[in-house]
Amino acid sequence: MLADPDSKAIQAYGVLNAEATGMQKGFSRPGYFLIDANGIIREKFFEAKYRERLTGNSIIAKLFPELGQEVTDTVEAPHLQLALEQSDPVGVPGTRVTVVTEVRLPPDVHVYAPGIQGYEPIQLVINPIPQLELKPAVYPPSKALYLPAIKERVPVFDGTFRISQDVRVSSGSEFWGSLGKDGKTFTITGKLEYQACDKTICYLPTSVPVKWELHVFPLDRTRAPVDIRHK
Repeated sequence: MLADPDSKAIQAYGVLNAEATGMQKGFSRPGYFLIDANGIIREKFFEAKYRERLTGNSIIAKLFPELGQEVTDTVEAPHLQLALEQSDPVGVPGTRVTVVTEVRLPPDVHVYAPGIQGYEPIQLVINPIPQLELKPAVYPPSKALYLPAIKERVPVFDGTFRISQDVRVSSGSEFWGSLGKDGKTFTITGKLEYQACDKTICYLPTSVPVKWELHVFPLDRTRAPVDIRHK
């Protein structure tokens, strides 16, 4: 964290919010820079809405999936295994966290990718929660599998792959007021629908339940000391 009362660092990075007024005058547009060992900015992540913020762990998860997730559960299901992960166990109003379903398939088993016709594609379905906004699920690039019996190529997933979905915590004032001083825990539930196939048979479509927990704390409303506030 950096005390920048004259907004010098903010202006040096070119992220001053010139439209901000009142207490927010001199503030930056919140975001993240990825700076390499040579001091070169390689990536940057900024949100258009001031109160919608990706967490640091969520950014790491997008850039380096193997580093940015915490495994919360593993699930054995017909013809596959799941590892349920999430970028953060806690958040505050406006936070965007990432929940992940890592799918592990045995050798020679595949599932169908979204968009396929005539088969049941794999699909992560999360149940709506009024206080949480669900962003679209993100699937990896699929592979083309040739089916000699019908002489067609179809999009599939095999091996180990990840399906991720961002979840944004409400930043509405009414929601803030409902959290109390200790916050609230939200259980994010849903299911993974899929149809597994091997070289000789396609099994019946099925689904397996998935679940994550997110504890939401109220925002810290304590102001910084006067001598390090923006001027």
